Amino acid sequence: MEPRTETAALDLRPRFEPVSDFHREIKREVGAYFAERGISQHASWRFWSKLGLTMVWWAASWTLLVFWASSWATALPLALSLGLAMGSIGFNVQHDGGHGAVSSRRGVNRLVAFGLDFLGASSYVWNWKHNHFHHQYTNIDEVDDDLNAGGLIRMAPSQPRRFFHRFQALYAWPLYALLGVKWHMFDDYVDVLKGRIGTQPMPRPRGWELAGFVLGKIWSGSILLVIPMLVRPEPFWMVCLFYFMIMSTLGFILATVFQLAHVLCEAEFVSTREERSMGRSWAEHQLATTCDFCPDNRLVSAYVGGLNFQVEHHLFPRVCHEHYPAIAKIVRRVAAEHGLRHATNPTLLGALGSHLRWLHRMGRPTAA
Repeated sequence: MEPRTETAALDLRPRFEPVSDFHREIKREVGAYFAERGISQHASWRFWSKLGLTMVWWAASWTLLVFWASSWATALPLALSLGLAMGSIGFNVQHDGGHGAVSSRRGVNRLVAFGLDFLGASSYVWNWKHNHFHHQYTNIDEVDDDLNAGGLIRMAPSQPRRFFHRFQALYAWPLYALLGVKWHMFDDYVDVLKGRIGTQPMPRPRGWELAGFVLGKIWSGSILLVIPMLVRPEPFWMVCLFYFMIMSTLGFILATVFQLAHVLCEAEFVSTREERSMGRSWAEHQLATTCDFCPDNRLVSAYVGGLNFQVEHHLFPRVCHEHYPAIAKIVRRVAAEHGLRHATNPTLLGALGSHLRWLHRMGRPTAA
């Protein structure tokens, strides 16, 4: 994916150098990989099998929690299971659909992408926030809104430091858990009403896009709050408490996976306040600002939908995640041949430790 130009630019919009030799070569070699094997870059039967399994996981967890659980001992693990199942749908299903990586047919991708509305967030807003801004301008402060924590967490050196950031390596984790509720109940509405994501303009949804936005919010609110309130004997506040548990599980997982790819010691951060020219191509910028983690851990890869191969995902977002392990070998080799760094944390603990060290560094008074 190369930078798009149809969105209205603000003064902070950066400029990249022309397509590099590195980018041309990896596109050529990855294209040859698919051609030589006679396979599509889109989803195979494995993707659709995983889609079915994750939906069964979600349906079983929700049904048992709402209609069967009779004690805290049964309800708590089911709430956790439901949050994890929702995360799996987001990682393995919606994400590929939102990037157009499931099928060559736009309608199929759009239907799969609607899985995010199924979970409670807007796929329309996500498309602008994620595809148009994060993927094009990764880790560029004030343009990539994923670095914006409302001043509560200092993620980039160009962001102002507050006295409480000294403790952010501790308090960031419960804030990550709040992401799910905040996204579901607040962020989407604010972004649509303002017609803006952070500093960047976003056209408000209309027609079918607006209908999808509204129907998704009605569905998710009904399935997570209204129906449980109608069928459960517990009081209103307890249903709300379990809603919070479910969405906190989802939010914590989503936020953490992002941080392990972009907000850690191995990633670079850029500000365009003084200079808009990046001095490098878009593909080389992706290598500098993105990190893979535990690429040999099949369990992690299966759960996060290959998003532990974030470098490959950023370079080839329209390729289905099931191909990332093979593509990673090509990208690493070509990057080395061009003298470019391909950042990888081999273990999950190593990636978590790197993120913690970065939060601590950004919280220190002497941090750049």
